[in-house]
Formats: sequence, C-alpha cells, structure tokens
Amino acid sequence: MSESQTERSSRAGRYQRQLTGYRAFIPTALPPDPPLRIQGELQALLSKADRALGRLDGSVQTLPNPDLFVFMYVRKEAVLSSQIEGTQSSLQDLLAAEAELFDPETKPRDVDEVVNYVKAMNHGLRRLAELPVSVRLIREIHEQLLQGVRGSRLTPGELRRSQNWIGPGGCTLNEASFVPPPPEVVPEALGELERFLHQQDDLPALIKIGLVHAQFETIHPFLDGNGRIGRLLITFLLTEGGILLKPVLYLSHYFKRHRQAYYEHLQAVRDRGEWESWLAFFLRGVAEVSAEATDTARRILALRETHRVAITERLGRAAGNGHKVLEMLFDRPIVKVGDIADLIGTTYTAANNLVTRIAELGILKEMTGYTRNRRFRYESYVKLFSDEPQEDLS
Repeated sequence: MSESQTERSSRAGRYQRQLTGYRAFIPTALPPDPPLRIQGELQALLSKADRALGRLDGSVQTLPNPDLFVFMYVRKEAVLSSQIEGTQSSLQDLLAAEAELFDPETKPRDVDEVVNYVKAMNHGLRRLAELPVSVRLIREIHEQLLQGVRGSRLTPGELRRSQNWIGPGGCTLNEASFVPPPPEVVPEALGELERFLHQQDDLPALIKIGLVHAQFETIHPFLDGNGRIGRLLITFLLTEGGILLKPVLYLSHYFKRHRQAYYEHLQAVRDRGEWESWLAFFLRGVAEVSAEATDTARRILALRETHRVAITERLGRAAGNGHKVLEMLFDRPIVKVGDIADLIGTTYTAANNLVTRIAELGILKEMTGYTRNRRFRYESYVKLFSDEPQEDLS
C-alpha cells in the first residue's frame, strides 16, 4: 500500500509499518470520530430496516412454535456463512449428517464444519441467558466452531499470537490486500470493542451492531473463523438487545449474494473512514433479509395449514397421530420409521403404515432408495429454506 494511501482519513484507524517492513492496520476505538452523520439516505435506510425487523419479529410470533422456525434458520445460516469461507456442503448435506445418514466414506469432506457452526450458534444462544456478548463469549463460540475440524490446529478459543492477513489464496504477507493489527494489539482492541458494546450512548441499535461487525472483522482476532464469528455476532446482538425475541435474522445470504461489495465496503472503512457507506450497505441487508424471512414465516404457516387439512381429510382415525408426526417434522425434517414408532408409542409395523400413508399425501419423501433403514424427508418444508423459487401455497 502506498504512502499516500496510508495518510488518508484516519477516522477508522491507521496503517503502521512493522519491524519486518509490512504495514498493519491499527484500528481506532469506536464510536467513529468525527461522529456519524445519520441523516438523509442513511436515516431513511435505518427506518426501513427497523420497520422490516419489526414485521419479522411479529410474523415469527404468529407461528405455532417459533422455535421450529429457528431450527431451520440456524441451519440455513450455518450453510451460507460456511460457504462464504469456501465450504461446499449444502443444507441437504447438513440435515443428512445430523440424521447420521452418511458413512465415513460418503460424508462430504467439509460438512463437519457446518455442523460445528450450528453447535457454536446454539452454544452462544444458550450462554446469552447468563453471559453478555463479550470477549469471553466470543472465545467460547470460537472454540466450538473449530473443534475437531479444519482450523482446529489454529488454537480454537485462543486469540492469535501471530500475524494474519487477508488476500488471494497463496499470497504472502507483503502481497496481502489487508493486514489486521499485530497480535500484541488484539487484546486491547477487543477490550475497547467490548466497552463500546456495553456503554450507554444515543446510537441506534442497528447502527451500533453494524459498527461492531465491521470493527470485529478489522481486528480479526483469530487465526481462522473470524468471518463466521463476526456474522454470528450480529444475531447475538439483535437477540441480546431484545430487538428480536427469536434469533431469526441472518445476513450471510445477503453478504454471500453481494460478497465483493461486502469486502469493498469493509476495506473502504479502513482506508478512507467510510463508515456511513458501510452502514448503508449493512442496513439494506437487514431490510432485505428481514423481508425474505417474513415471507418464509408466512409460507410455513400456509404449508402447515395445507398439510393439516390433508391429514384431517385423508387419514381418518389415524389423523391424530398424523398431526403429531407433522409437528415433529418441523423440528426434525428427516426421520426414520423407528422415530415415528417412538413418537406415537406404537409398533414398528403400525408406524410404517402411517409413514407410508403420509408419504402418499406428498408430505414425506423417501430419500435413501433402500428397502431397509429408510429415511424420509419433509421435502416441501426443507425447500422453503433453499434458494429455489417457491410455489405460493397461500
């Protein structure tokens, strides 16, 4: 990076030459100085994002069991956030892995990383009941994320003790597009970020969350997993602040769709202090993803009602047990006959007959092709969380 570039706006921090010759970025503590200009377009985007979040929160509360919506949304986020970091596993792969459908030879190479993401998110959500969003919580989540997978040799849960950098695969430190602060600066920078998180100020909550995400990505405190942890932080902060009663806003879909713009906005903050431009991009994402999630909640209600009617009209005396199975599928979209037998307390044969009848209604789809040890998937529900165009069931 040229000298003239390093002398540009130091609003977000400054580049400092290190002893070995490379330049690392030293972030300035939040909030930005000069203060943010929340007016005009940025004010309008903030209002739109707030309204969209409110509609999402209300629509989720109308679901019979909002936690079932959370179940699948957590998994969709795990897949998308991991794909940004280069994994190839799909939502179908994740669900199959959790249902123990794969043997070691056929299991996708990176699906365990996505499984770990789900574990890390759920761990963080549980811990929020007793621990605020903090450096301690971030380290716990990071340990869960990297346990036993690619990157596990890179000290899970521990702040880095060596320099990292961001750039094309195989690039050297001197060729990097961005070099985060040196390791000795990281603890202090994270401490300042934690203080900013919990200090009382007049900043709107979404503005503050957008600032925190960008600052975390700039500090890049771990040797691996920084992007995934930074995206998880957004959800944790929305939940901790009571902005959403359930953790149902995940921006990885938006960041993946606009990946280049995402990286460019973050870099523009560092190079030129363009906080307002980053926040406008962030708020557009909040509004866009909130609207998509609100629509998904509506489709879940419509799907559930369609299938409840079909079960009532077509299963006769078995309808009661059919409804029990349907509710189970929202929490566990891949099942085997034995699961159904346990749920309704009947014989394997009776459960198998019920599963067959539900499959004939188009609710369940056999996914293994086996005659034994078969697995059935709630296909239309899983598809609601895919990126494919959906038929409107309302």
